[in-house]
Amino acid sequence: MTTSHRAAALSRTLVATAVGACLVAGCGVVPGGPGGSGGTITVMTFAPEETKATNMPGMPGMAKAYERWANSKGGLGGHKLRVLTCNEKNTPTGAADCARKAIAEKAVAVVGSYSQHGRAFMAPLEAEGIPFIGGYGVSSEEFQSTLSYPVNGGQPVLLAGAGHQLGKACSQVALVRPDTLAGDSLPVLLNAGLKANKMAEANDIRAAEDTADFSAQAREALANTSGTKETKDAKDAKDPKEKGCVTAVLGERTETFFDAFRRIDTQRKNPQISSVLGSVSQSLVDRTGGRESPFEGAYLTSWYPVSSDPLWEPMRKVISEHAFGDDHVDPDDSGAQTTWIAYTVLNEIVKRFKPDEEVTARKVGRMLNRSEPVGTGGLTPDLSWRYQDMGAVAGFPRIVNGQVTFQIVQAGRLVAQPGEQSQDMTPTLEQAPRAT
Repeated sequence: MTTSHRAAALSRTLVATAVGACLVAGCGVVPGGPGGSGGTITVMTFAPEETKATNMPGMPGMAKAYERWANSKGGLGGHKLRVLTCNEKNTPTGAADCARKAIAEKAVAVVGSYSQHGRAFMAPLEAEGIPFIGGYGVSSEEFQSTLSYPVNGGQPVLLAGAGHQLGKACSQVALVRPDTLAGDSLPVLLNAGLKANKMAEANDIRAAEDTADFSAQAREALANTSGTKETKDAKDAKDPKEKGCVTAVLGERTETFFDAFRRIDTQRKNPQISSVLGSVSQSLVDRTGGRESPFEGAYLTSWYPVSSDPLWEPMRKVISEHAFGDDHVDPDDSGAQTTWIAYTVLNEIVKRFKPDEEVTARKVGRMLNRSEPVGTGGLTPDLSWRYQDMGAVAGFPRIVNGQVTFQIVQAGRLVAQPGEQSQDMTPTLEQAPRAT
C-alpha cells in the first residue's frame, strides 16, 4: 500500500471513529444548551412539594408528562424538549435555589411554575434574561416583571371575581386568608369586586399560613356573617340579600378551615360558603363526599372553563398516555391546567423561530414581546404581551388576561353557575386601589 493510500485509509478511520463517538455522545446536542435544528431546549418547572403549607406537585408532574408527549411527537419545532423540575419548598431560599438551577442548566425559560416568593426567583432570572412563562399568579412580581408572561390574571382577578359573585348574593362577607405578604393584597382585591356591586367591604380575618387550628377564625367568620342586613339597592328593589357569606382562600388549608367552621356552626346558620379555584377543586369535592360533600352549593371563581369542558380533552389525553400513573397529575387541578397552558404557549412560540435558528432565553423573551397573539385552544383568550396589550391595573401591569368564570358545586360537580357568563375583571381592578 502506498503512502497516499495509507493516509487516506487512516483519514477514513478517524472520520468514522469521530462519527461513531458523536452518535454515542450526541455531538451538536448540548444538554441544557440553546438548540438549533435538532438540538435540545431546556426549560424548568418548579413548585412546592412536601411542605406544611401549599403543595403543587401536579405542576412538575404535568410538565414531565408534557415533555414525554412532546418528544414522542418530534419535540418543539424539531427540538428535543428537556424539562427540569425543582422543589421550591415554599421558602424564599428554595425559590432562589430553583432559579439558580435554571440558570446553571442554561434553561431558555421557566414554565408553568408556582411560588409566592416572587422577589426571590425573579431577580436571578431577570439578570440572565430568562423568561417566566405562565406562573400560577400568587406573587405580585409575576404581574410586574418585564420578563414575566402570565397566562391568567392570578389571585387578583380571582379575588375581584369572587367579589362580583358574592356581591350579588350576600348581605355581608367575611374573608379568611393567610397572614402573609401575598395574603395582604387579597382583601383589597375582593373589596374591589364587592364595591362594584355596591357592597360593604369584607371582614378581613387572618390565619397563620401553616396553622392546623382555625377555631378562632371560624368563630370570627360566623360572628361576622350571622346578622342580616340589606344594601340600599336591595331594599329599594324589595329584594333583600339576607345571607351572610364566608369565603376562604387558604390553598390546601381551606378544607381544614371549613371543617372547623362546620363544627363551630352548631346552630346551623349555614352561611353561603365560597372560595376560588386552587383552594377548592373537583378532587376536593370528590374526596369529601361528592354529592354529600359539605362543599355542595359552594360558589367558586376560576380562570378557566369547568374541568368537564371538552376543551380540556387534549390535556386529559396527554395525562392518560404520558403521566404513567402519577397520581399527582389531576386534570381537574388548576395547577396542572396552568402548566398545560403555559407549555402550550411555549410550544407556539418555539414554532415561530426559523427552522435553523438558535433558541435562547433572550430570543424567547423577544419573541414573546413582539409576537402576534398566541392561541391556547380556547382555554383562555388569545394571549399577547406586547406593550399595547398591557392593562392599567395599579400594581399588576402585566395582566393581559382578566377573564374569570363563575362556578357552583352542584350534585357533587363543579359546573358553570346558572345565569352567569365569564367576565373580564380588568375594568374592576383598574378602579381598585393599589394592592401591593
